[in-house]
Amino acid sequence: MAHLFRDLSLGHSKRESTTTPPPLQTKPQSMPSKLTSTDLQSPFGQLASQLTDSDLRLTSYDVFLAVCRTSSSKPLSTSASFNSDSPILNSPSENHNHSPNTPALQRSLTSAAASKMKKALGLKSPGSSSGSKKSPGSGPGSGHGKSKRPMTVGELMRIQMRVPETIDSRVRRSLLRIGGGLVGRRIESVVLPLELLQQLKQSDFTDQQEYVEWQKRNLKVLEAGLLLHPRVPLDKSNNASQRLRQIIHAALDRPIETGKNNESMQVLRTAVMSLASRSDGSLSDSCHWADGIPLNLRLYEILLETCFDINDETSIIEEVDELMEHIKKTWVILGINQMLHNLCFTWVLFHRFVATGQVEMDLLYAADSQLAEVAKDAKATKDPDYSKILSSTLTSILGWAEKRLLAYHDTFDSGNIYTMQGIISLGVSAAKILVEDVSTEYRRKRKGEVDVARNRIDTYIRSSLRTAFAQRMEKADSSRRASRNQLNPLPVLAILAKDVGELAVHEKQVFSPILKGWHPFAAGVAVATLHACYANEIKQFISGIMELTPDAVQVLRAADKLEKDLVQIAVEDAVDSDDGGKAIIREMPPYEAETAIGNLVKGWIKTRVDRLKEWVDRNLQQEVWSPQANQEGYAPSSVEILRIVDETLDAFFQLPIPTHPTLLPDLMVGLDKCLQYYAIKAKSGCGSRNTYIPTMPALTRGETGSKFQGVWKKKEKLQNSQKRNSQVTTMNGDNSFGVPQLCVRINTLHRIRSEMDVLEKRIITHLRNCESAHVEDFSNGLNKKFELTPAACVEGVQQLSEAVAYKIVFHDLSHVLWDGLYIGEPSSSRIDPLLQELERNLLIISETVHERVRTRIITDIMKASCDGFLLVLLAGGPCRAFTRQDSQIIEDDFKALKDLFWANGDGLPADLIDKFSATARGVLPLFRTDTDSLIERFRRVTLETYGSSARSRLPLPPTSGQWNPTEPNTLLRVLCYRNDDTASKFLKKTYNLPKKL
Repeated sequence: MAHLFRDLSLGHSKRESTTTPPPLQTKPQSMPSKLTSTDLQSPFGQLASQLTDSDLRLTSYDVFLAVCRTSSSKPLSTSASFNSDSPILNSPSENHNHSPNTPALQRSLTSAAASKMKKALGLKSPGSSSGSKKSPGSGPGSGHGKSKRPMTVGELMRIQMRVPETIDSRVRRSLLRIGGGLVGRRIESVVLPLELLQQLKQSDFTDQQEYVEWQKRNLKVLEAGLLLHPRVPLDKSNNASQRLRQIIHAALDRPIETGKNNESMQVLRTAVMSLASRSDGSLSDSCHWADGIPLNLRLYEILLETCFDINDETSIIEEVDELMEHIKKTWVILGINQMLHNLCFTWVLFHRFVATGQVEMDLLYAADSQLAEVAKDAKATKDPDYSKILSSTLTSILGWAEKRLLAYHDTFDSGNIYTMQGIISLGVSAAKILVEDVSTEYRRKRKGEVDVARNRIDTYIRSSLRTAFAQRMEKADSSRRASRNQLNPLPVLAILAKDVGELAVHEKQVFSPILKGWHPFAAGVAVATLHACYANEIKQFISGIMELTPDAVQVLRAADKLEKDLVQIAVEDAVDSDDGGKAIIREMPPYEAETAIGNLVKGWIKTRVDRLKEWVDRNLQQEVWSPQANQEGYAPSSVEILRIVDETLDAFFQLPIPTHPTLLPDLMVGLDKCLQYYAIKAKSGCGSRNTYIPTMPALTRGETGSKFQGVWKKKEKLQNSQKRNSQVTTMNGDNSFGVPQLCVRINTLHRIRSEMDVLEKRIITHLRNCESAHVEDFSNGLNKKFELTPAACVEGVQQLSEAVAYKIVFHDLSHVLWDGLYIGEPSSSRIDPLLQELERNLLIISETVHERVRTRIITDIMKASCDGFLLVLLAGGPCRAFTRQDSQIIEDDFKALKDLFWANGDGLPADLIDKFSATARGVLPLFRTDTDSLIERFRRVTLETYGSSARSRLPLPPTSGQWNPTEPNTLLRVLCYRNDDTASKFLKKTYNLPKKL
């Protein structure tokens, strides 16, 4: 019968070998293979029987031969390349006595035209890929001859399945006998293992052991197909199944006699046919012995695997179209249909890709292409059995793909990145079928609501990047530990930020372009995931920071840079999206690293400012304001506070932060308040102008000619002195408030005011050297100025200058002014003693006070002297009285007072003297005006001031302290101190003023 498989030429097949064939094999060969073990479990389910892979292979070969042997088709013509002189016709194998009546098996193989199936699946020919690729014809058991080629489908299948010729010959002989009995019936109407058991005897085998193993295999096949995995479920009470189970178990221990008329064989046949003939609901007369799941799928899977070249296991043979045509003939026995075929073939292609090291992408693309057919089938049927197998197969494929895609950073590198797209496509296709055609959840939703591909890719991206992030974090921690002994090692989160940034760039460049085929914003999702991962760490870090440290700043700056980089990638990725990437950006709530840095720096500023304020309190309590402390005449504490402020500014600009310009105002406000506080404390307790001006005594009228005048004048002098002294007792007994000390205070405030400009210029210089500053940060000088301190210093100098002036005039020189000037007889108590004391004090001022404020203080002393001079004239008390003749003395004394400050042109400017002596110059002429004129002027001015209500009785004008020749109170006071009877009588009559207090 061998000539039926070899008597036709091969044509243009590339399968040939020059190796010497081995001797005839009598036992089935193991399947030598380069296939690697995989973690893939068969999705069709595990067989409950003890059938080995070899048992299944031989059984599937039996089925293949049976259906091809009995199929009706006429022999095909030989190929054009047939050569009658071919040495294969003279092969010894043609002497085997085989029947020529097997037209299906003897069909010649032609490969002149490219395989339609391979073309449809996008598969290359074996010879087109690299490496040494030999045809099945060169394998063992391929027969004899120098250029041995398989020429028929039958021979090709035998070689592909590595079935020895002896086994092949034995099976075909049996099939011839079986075929003789199939009058008017088809092969699917018999139970093939049962018929083989009856046809073959021990004498057909080379030894008893081979026969026993063969018999056990067929019995186990019957057990699997009829008892363990029947097409039609068994009833527990079925007697035939119980009998068959007993027979098989007994036969497995002891071989049974299988003769045609043997009783044990008859019992076996009865039991087998009873079970195999049960109807599955169809109208056919088929016997159901190999069409139960998963047995049929496992047998069919083995047949489909023969489409792969046994010498190049990543390639499908050229003759696949003809081979597949014959394989499909087994459907009638195995219960396969087109949908199951599509599903099985998808699995076989996918499994082969995985088992061969995942290098032949054509296999993966072919599986994906075949999966498209499966998707059509899934939509066309709701068969529960098919859906179960479909779900299992797709789940297995998807599980394998997702195992790689959920951590694709670990799976793919530069060496295998080309496989990623195919694996994604296959996984997404499987997921879509599972969700859209298998899942009941999906059917309850509108289809537009679920984008399976995008959802899966989204899941892969987020999962893989979370895993990659965790790995980078562990790596960063290891790097930190390794660099522990190095100088200034980077903090873990700073290392992590750098690594995550690199990971994001790698993702964008390598993976996102591939993933974008299924998810339009793959890079955006990736960086959003990394952003969220790092957010968990940085927020925990920020919550634990108590103070500003170099490590904290490093981490926060690194986090801020990372965030900006991630957001930039997201924005670029979403540039074409409808919302401009807002959805992705919403997934990336800010780390607030700059805010955290700002808060830490503000805390740092507050600490420094609080310490400085405490320092001011502590040091000003100890400050003695001594003029001898230094040559410049200012307090040592001012030098120290300015040094601290300068150092604080330097320390601030040395902070490794990116926001110096933003946070500088906070620091300046704090330092400004401290310096203002110093200025306020420096002038505190020193008094003011009003502190030293004595209280004006009550109005009296002059008493003329009394012989007791000298006595009451002395008493009045003592009383007035006591009243004045009571106001300034708080100033006495504390050397820190003496004139020299007050001058030091003035110098100190002036120095601080001057240094403000220096500090502001230094700040601008710092900003120019600051990496994070922009032109506008230092061009706008208004934001870089101290506002409170200069004003406080100016106010302090003004207050202290007046305090010094009025202290000198009204307190230190009271014995020559208030207690001496014009007491009793004016001619004998003139201004000369006062001028001498003033000159001495002016000399002290000139030596002590800084030249920039010297003029101001001398001006205030002149102003105080003028005020004191007028106060003596207009509110000097009952001990003073003036005649019209005394006016010349007064005017001469006042000129002498002005000349003291003029100093022959070396003193105050004339215009300044004129300005502050204007009030006195306006009042002094009243002292030479006659009394009647004064009374008349007083009446007129009072009436003008108070109106008609003053006609009946002149009201007593209040004391304003603002002396003016046209002011009623000033005129009244000149009358009060006029030493004549007319004035005294007028005052007695009008106001009943007393002559003494």
